[in-house]
Amino acid sequence: MPPFPLNLFKKTKILVVEDDNALRKVLCDKLAMEGFKVMEARDGQEGFKMAIMKHPDLILLDLMLPEMDGISALEELRKDSWGAAAKVLIMTNLKKGESLGAQTEKYKVAGFIEKADTSIDDIVMKIKEVL
Repeated sequence: MPPFPLNLFKKTKILVVEDDNALRKVLCDKLAMEGFKVMEARDGQEGFKMAIMKHPDLILLDLMLPEMDGISALEELRKDSWGAAAKVLIMTNLKKGESLGAQTEKYKVAGFIEKADTSIDDIVMKIKEVL
C-alpha cells in the first residue's frame, strides 16, 4: 500500500445532472466537502455536453430532466468513444421496475439510487462504492 492516497494530486471529478435546484446544490456542496471536484448541469442536454467535454470520473444522472431526459442523454453518451465506458450512477424518484431495469442494464450503469428512499449520506456512500 502506498504511503499516500493515489489520488492526492488529482481530485475525482463528479458531474451531477439534476434539475431540482435545491437537491443539486445540497449534493454538490456535500460532495465538495467530501473532497470531490464537482461539476453540475441542470438538464440532460447540458449534462451530456459537459460529460463529453470534461470527462468526469462519475456521472450522477437524474432520469426526469428537461431538454433531454436522462435515458436519452445516456444513450447519446454511450455512442461516444469515451462515453461508452463512462461510469454512470442513475438517481431518480422512479421505482426500478422491469422496464427501467432493462433500460439501465442495456446502457451498463454502475448503479441505481431511488432519491425518495435515500439520504444524502447514503448517496455519498454509494458514490464511493462505485468509484
